[in-house]
Amino acid sequence: MKMDKYTRTLLLGVLMLGVCSARVVKVSPGPLIRVQGQPVSIRCDVAEYSGPREQDFEWVMKKEDGAAIQVISTFDSRFSHASLSSRVAAGDISVARLGDSVVDLRIEEVRATDNGVYTCKTPSTDFVISGNYEAEVQLIVIPDTLRVSPQTATPVIPEGSDIALSCNVTRQLTHPTYLSVTWALRKGASPAEDILTFGPQGGVVSGPRFAQRYADGGVRLVPGENGVFGLVVSRATAADAGVYICIGREWTHEDGGKWKNIVEKRGEMGEVAVTPTGQSLSVSASASSTLLSPGDTLNLLCSVDAANLPSLALEVAWLADGRDVITMDRSGVVASNASSRGAAGLERTGAGEFRLLVRGVEGEDGGVYTCRVRAFIERGGRRGGGGRWYMAAEKTSDPVTVKVAQIKPSFSLTLDPVLNPQMTAEPTELACHVSNITHLPLEGRLGVAWEHTSLPGIGDDPQTSHRIGSLDSHGNLLPGPVYSDRLNSGVMSLTRVQPNTFKLRILRTQEVDMGQYVCSVSAWSVNRQGDAVKTAEYQSSPLTVQWNPKRPSLNVVSKRVREASVGGATFEMSCTVASQNLGEAGYSVLIQSQDSLEGTVRTIMTLSPDNVLQHGGATDPSRRDSLVLTKSGPAEFRFRLAGVQLSDRGYYWCDITAWTKQQPGQAWTKATSAESNKVRIDFQENGPTFSIAIQSDTSSVYPWETAKMECSLSVSGSSPKPDDLAYEVRWFFTRLRGGDTVTQVASVDRFGVVRKDARNSSSDISVERRDTHTYLLNVHGTQDSDSGEYHCTATPWYLSASTGAWTQAAELTSLRVFLTVRFAVWDSLKLPLLYGASASLGVGLFSLVLGLVCAQCCCRNTTHTPRSRNKLMDLEMD
Repeated sequence: MKMDKYTRTLLLGVLMLGVCSARVVKVSPGPLIRVQGQPVSIRCDVAEYSGPREQDFEWVMKKEDGAAIQVISTFDSRFSHASLSSRVAAGDISVARLGDSVVDLRIEEVRATDNGVYTCKTPSTDFVISGNYEAEVQLIVIPDTLRVSPQTATPVIPEGSDIALSCNVTRQLTHPTYLSVTWALRKGASPAEDILTFGPQGGVVSGPRFAQRYADGGVRLVPGENGVFGLVVSRATAADAGVYICIGREWTHEDGGKWKNIVEKRGEMGEVAVTPTGQSLSVSASASSTLLSPGDTLNLLCSVDAANLPSLALEVAWLADGRDVITMDRSGVVASNASSRGAAGLERTGAGEFRLLVRGVEGEDGGVYTCRVRAFIERGGRRGGGGRWYMAAEKTSDPVTVKVAQIKPSFSLTLDPVLNPQMTAEPTELACHVSNITHLPLEGRLGVAWEHTSLPGIGDDPQTSHRIGSLDSHGNLLPGPVYSDRLNSGVMSLTRVQPNTFKLRILRTQEVDMGQYVCSVSAWSVNRQGDAVKTAEYQSSPLTVQWNPKRPSLNVVSKRVREASVGGATFEMSCTVASQNLGEAGYSVLIQSQDSLEGTVRTIMTLSPDNVLQHGGATDPSRRDSLVLTKSGPAEFRFRLAGVQLSDRGYYWCDITAWTKQQPGQAWTKATSAESNKVRIDFQENGPTFSIAIQSDTSSVYPWETAKMECSLSVSGSSPKPDDLAYEVRWFFTRLRGGDTVTQVASVDRFGVVRKDARNSSSDISVERRDTHTYLLNVHGTQDSDSGEYHCTATPWYLSASTGAWTQAAELTSLRVFLTVRFAVWDSLKLPLLYGASASLGVGLFSLVLGLVCAQCCCRNTTHTPRSRNKLMDLEMD
């Protein structure tokens, strides 16, 4: 057979490709040193190969005596040697495919008999034999001689002490292997975290949480002899408690610079508990004498004890009545509070002993003394290494009560009413007199506090006591929370009218002010720091302020000022207020109405006590100019409604509320309210009668045609002139397949303004007015979505001849007309059929002409060669 030019070129390209590509088989670099009983994984991969994408592999082991043993194959399950078949079947020896061209030979527990040279082979699938088809690596199996012997750690240590750990790690050196030692800490069920690792290269690596402490020297390695490795954790805290573990590892340094862990063993050193300082820290305070006279020296001793006292830095502070008096920080610096009592001094007299001395005590130096101790431990570095400090515990001693004998001032109080109210809103004035004052120092001062207790049943709250306010020794006003607003606004006032007389004034007394009043006067002296100190306090007998309160009441009378007998007339009504037991007040007015005595109440207008006018929700915005509400007298209001209509008929009345103020500028407070009698608007007017009808020029149309629907109105009775008549017309549509939902299509108001609503259709609409009583709706370019029922509504407006005002008649609703938009089958199909026939005819004619041209041009000189009768045709290759 002869090959054509294309076949020869393809064959040459395949041969060149085979020559250029060379198979490469690689295994893990060796030799591989592994410990007996540990897992082994040897990787083998092939590259630059031809043939199928997925390659097969064979593993063969060569013993030291030269014997070759077939280990395992990826394509032949019977490939393994009889001595290894049971291990292969058990999964101890397996081959795992990591990809089409990568596998792993895995031995779960390597044995001494597995020592040898392992060869990975790949059967040839290439066009040309080129490259390597196998690679080998030596596996050396050494015995497991690694031993880890940890020493048991001290089970309990006090906080701030050192934790000393020791671990012995050894192995027999038969091949070049290396050791590493790791100390780890396990807390509860959490995984163990590394503290420090020594080796295998001789370096030290710290765990993430212990890196800073290792850098500061708080965690350090203590090397020993004969495989003994020590670790010291300085200044242990509660976070260092847990189970300590020693981990020994044996390593080999393989080709490629990688370290391989070939065996690992660990042993627990035991659990270490760290006793918090707060459990052993104790603080006690004692005094040489607790009863002193002015000028004596106060001597108090604070004793501190703890299990790890030498490891602690103490901050000692003395407190008197909860306030810091003097403090010695952990470095021994003493700081005295600027407002402390007397000339205080603090000194350290021994291990854990601190003495407080206050010389020349005065009365204010008496009180409850406590010793507060804060214990600090240095964290991070070694002892004295400048680490960071943290507070390990804080404790306060039991209190020691110190009394300084002194003579208190004495005096007597009387509380008298200067102005006693007899009714609500009258003023109240009470005077608190101080007399018989003894033992008050020359620099002594008096202060007063007022308290009010309400009477039972007065106000919303039960009988309670509230502090009104006070004047301190410097005369500063300190209002109570309940009376703060009234005192700041001046409605109530607290004053000192004489050195020994204090007054309480209420400008407008309310019912809530009734009750019992008490004044408390306190004596103050100035201590050596210039602060005012209360030395005595006395309280007066209670004084009752009460009167017989009378409830305010209102009587509101409304009367008709102007009668509206016909439509368009003006209605006017006045409301007069008469009050009892009510002083100066402001009034708010609500004009309300209802169609009938059982009808819904509507608010027409409102007038606030500040004469702010507002229209109610029932007011038509177009008629607000016809409504007037004014205050015509101190207690009289007038309401006017111009141009009444039939819809205005009903009952009208005033709802008036009285409001009071305690003083100008404050908010109004509601006192009482009342409604007036009802005034009726009732008139009759015979107007014209209207009717409505709808008709359509056709009940069915084709798409894109125009549908027309005419809404006609007629009037009978007293028919007004055309210029005195107007209509509000709205068109509605109910979709054929849209349920009972009625949507508005378009509207025209009585002024001729047309509004079109949004529609879910591509058609358009228009509204035209043919004459006074006829309105036409046009649907242009109708669509199938326009099929459905249409109807119209109209609201007539006419100009009343009797009143001259426009009057609204009742709304009219027409019957419904149905519109169908038909689908024209022939019209929708004739153009597609015509286009299709024309296209088919054109393609056929083009094909016929093209065939004739090809026959004439291409086949004119063709010589016919008879076809061979053989079943196989002769092949001729250039």
